[in-house]
Amino acid sequence: MIDQTSKHMPLTSRIHIDIPLLSLLIILSMFGLLVLYSASGESGAMLTRQITRLSIAFAVLFITAQIPPHWMKIITLWLFVIGLIMLILVPLIGESHKGAQRWLNFGAILIQPSEIMKLIIPMMVASYLSEQIIPPRPKQLIIATAMIAVPVLLIAIQPDLGTSLLIASAGLFVLFLAGLSWKIIGGGVAAIPLLSFILWEFLMRDYQKRRVLTFLDPESDPRGAGYHIIQSKIAIGSGGGFGKGWLDGTQSQLEFLPERHTDFIFAVLAEEFGFIGVIALFTIYILIIMRGLYIATQAQESYTRLLAGGITMIFFTYFFVNVGMVTGLLPVVGLPLPLVSYGGTSMVTLMAAFGILMSIQTHRRLLNK
Repeated sequence: MIDQTSKHMPLTSRIHIDIPLLSLLIILSMFGLLVLYSASGESGAMLTRQITRLSIAFAVLFITAQIPPHWMKIITLWLFVIGLIMLILVPLIGESHKGAQRWLNFGAILIQPSEIMKLIIPMMVASYLSEQIIPPRPKQLIIATAMIAVPVLLIAIQPDLGTSLLIASAGLFVLFLAGLSWKIIGGGVAAIPLLSFILWEFLMRDYQKRRVLTFLDPESDPRGAGYHIIQSKIAIGSGGGFGKGWLDGTQSQLEFLPERHTDFIFAVLAEEFGFIGVIALFTIYILIIMRGLYIATQAQESYTRLLAGGITMIFFTYFFVNVGMVTGLLPVVGLPLPLVSYGGTSMVTLMAAFGILMSIQTHRRLLNK
């Protein structure tokens, strides 16, 4: 029946592309390239590399969108096991960069397993919970929590605290969407001081502790750990209402702002495009999040509903944490601004996630025909 009706469906549905979501992603990517060109010091080489990575990421989105959700559910457990094996291999044979051992070298390909787990964890938790009674019982909660905790701990010891916290939040979002009782949520909130103590004493490295202390008082070390956030605030504040103009930001162009093409690219945007540019960027992000949540509400089964909601909240967390750390509202944890910051693996992972969203939406349409 699907084959007969698919001939009369729009092309975008037959190739499993959600036009509203794709349009927003293209707009955000183009905006990101504009800001990146300025943040990189007008580097054509860096812009070319970013365009190449974006092309690969959109190709991954298209390929992922073709996979029916029930096939994703079938392969989820295998992906989870492979991901765990790669995380175990990282401290044994992984490559180190900037003091952190996070990568596996497969010849021409350098893979960061923790980035892949950002997508696999919500898939695994959603797959498991969809086969249980919802809201989940205590036994199911313990098993789901263990699925989240094991990879999170493996990533935290690399060390990669930012990614580990993001993955933890990805799994917890799925648990929340599955209908956690407010008593359990309240108990989790009450346990935050104890968990924070354990994190501080046993998992965090000295440089990570300095980041937290700097977040509380950046002026205590203005030429050291506090330099990034101080320069970022200067750049954001100097942008005013309409900005200094594209390519005319003094903090970025004169290289006062560190990591301006990666973690702190939001400060470049705020300085050059001002409050108006920030509102435009926020509008695009909010529309993408709203579209993702809409797809989640329209999903036909618990697995796709939980997965779509979890993926959307991962994207929100990326955006929220990056803006929060650049503006001094959160500690610096090294998360990029999604689809704007210069990077490769995280961009491909996010696009694969959006491909899953499109698959959930367009295959739902096919089933309704």
